Amino acid sequence: MYRRAYALLVGIAVVMGGLAILTAALLDKKLADPDGFLGPSWLRLPMLVGSAFLIDLVPRTLWQSKGKLPLMAPIWRARVRTHWTRERMTLVVMGVVCFYITYVSYRNLKSYLPFVSTTKYDRTLHLLDRALMFGHEPGLLLHDIFGTSFMAYFLSYVYLWFLPLVPLALTAWLVWSRNLTFGYWFATSQCIAWALGTLSYYALPTLGPGLAYSYVYSDLPDTPTASLMASLQNTRIEVIKGGLEGVVQSVAGFASLHCAITLLVALMVQFTLRSKILKWVFWVNFGCTVVATLYFGWHYIADDIAGIMIAFVSFYVGGVASGQKFERRGLHSHPTSTTSAVPVDHDA
Repeated sequence: MYRRAYALLVGIAVVMGGLAILTAALLDKKLADPDGFLGPSWLRLPMLVGSAFLIDLVPRTLWQSKGKLPLMAPIWRARVRTHWTRERMTLVVMGVVCFYITYVSYRNLKSYLPFVSTTKYDRTLHLLDRALMFGHEPGLLLHDIFGTSFMAYFLSYVYLWFLPLVPLALTAWLVWSRNLTFGYWFATSQCIAWALGTLSYYALPTLGPGLAYSYVYSDLPDTPTASLMASLQNTRIEVIKGGLEGVVQSVAGFASLHCAITLLVALMVQFTLRSKILKWVFWVNFGCTVVATLYFGWHYIADDIAGIMIAFVSFYVGGVASGQKFERRGLHSHPTSTTSAVPVDHDA
């Protein structure tokens, strides 16, 4: 007996999409394309997949043919035949579409939060931060440790690196994963993480220390991250008080999805790739991201812990749903299938 590795992936997309549509209807608002400035989504998504297709084929064809035109077509066709199979195309299309629905729904549900609830838990989490740091501000402690010059800019770019990392990592696992179930694993885990993050926002809504206690971060220079925070705050005010339509406001907490997604990527690299260098790179990236969220005041300590828990849950559930078997000891697993058909009998 078999089940499909993409069953949970599709289910999450349907639920998230349904919740976004229902909430928009109840609030009498329209769904917005969060990244509309990059062009319409119907064009953006095929371009992402098409670019990955060309990036896979063009350099490989040029390298293997050594620039000889007669050899290019056979090499191109061989790669398409052996790699771009129906199963691979199903993975790529399902992964991109389901992730996009989940992500757009997440952004819209996040934007609707101020209209659903005005309750904020910033004071509670701020007091918890100070208790954990024995009366000190986590942000100020990090400013004292790392300074507010070079490291401010370094951590700023680490934080902003998250924005391209999300689509690039998803595309990489969908297109180039050596086992198809690894692609389903990552796409499903991503969707679970964004869905759980949305749930956390509604369960424990916050603004974040950078906005609720902005005086703590007044000694920081005008980094790109500081500009981003100011821009998000201005958009929030325009959406809530100015009635701005067609855009999303992106200020909401509880859980840190920066921590969740960067940890999820590090775990996927650890379990599915062989390169020790890449493993080090993405574990360091995760650690620096955690520091950056506190350094700039994007999140409270509890937010980061919640994000880390979301990553572990998403990683494990996504792995089980896509047919991965985890070893009892060590950071290892093995797939039970090489296609979307996952065995569910007791011998799997």
